[in-house]
Amino acid sequence: MIGIIGAMPVEIETLVSQMTEKHEERLGTDTFVSGKLFGREAVLAVCGCGKVNAALCAQQMILRYRPEWVLNIGVAGGADPRLRIGDMVIASAAVQHDMDTTPMGDPIGYVSKIGLVEFPCDGALRTRLRRAAEALPEVAVYEGVIATGDQFVNRPEVTARIRETFGAMAVEMEGAAVAHACYTHGVPCGILRSISDGANDDSGMDFAAFTALASRHAQNVVERVLSAAQ
Repeated sequence: MIGIIGAMPVEIETLVSQMTEKHEERLGTDTFVSGKLFGREAVLAVCGCGKVNAALCAQQMILRYRPEWVLNIGVAGGADPRLRIGDMVIASAAVQHDMDTTPMGDPIGYVSKIGLVEFPCDGALRTRLRRAAEALPEVAVYEGVIATGDQFVNRPEVTARIRETFGAMAVEMEGAAVAHACYTHGVPCGILRSISDGANDDSGMDFAAFTALASRHAQNVVERVLSAAQ
C-alpha cells in the first residue's frame, strides 16, 4: 500500500479516476479513496491547503492504512529563477519557512521536539521520481529544498528571503507538514511539485491559469513511478 496526498482535488483527480476496486472512507474531515492504481494497492486523499490540514491528513492515512511510503504531490511557486511553469521539483528536504522561535535562541525554521530544520525526503523514492519526471517531454527536473508555510506567497521580497534563508527552490503550503508527520511515524516520504507560478506579484493569475497543467505533469510522474514498479 502506498499513500498519495494532494492539497486540492485537481492535484489528484486524474489518479482517482484511474483507480479500480475503489473504496471511500471518511475519517474526521478527510476522505480516503483506496484501491488499485496502476496495479499497486494505493490510498489517495485531498488534505486541503495549509500545514495543519496536511499533517492531520497524513497522520490519519499513516495510522489507518499503514502505507509503505507517502508521496505529497501538487503545485508550487518557483523560488529559483531558473524554474519555469511546468518544471518539476523533487524535494531533497522540506522546511517550514514560517516556523520562527529565534527569540528563544533557535535557528530559523527549527521545529522543537523533533529537533530539525530540514525534514529529509527518502532517497530511493527521490531517485524513482526523478527517473519518471525526466521521461516527460519538455519538462526540466530539479532536486532541492521545498519550503512550506501557511501563506500563499506572492511578493518577490518574501520569495527572495525564503530562498536566501533556506536555499529553497519552490514554495508551497503542505509538503513539510506531510514530511513532519511521516518523520514522526518513521514512514518514508516524497514530495513532488510542478511549478504553476513564480511566487511573485502575478502568482495569483499564473496559479489560476496553470494549475491544471502543472497538476497533470505531477500525476503523469506518479503513473510512471507506479507502472515501472510492476
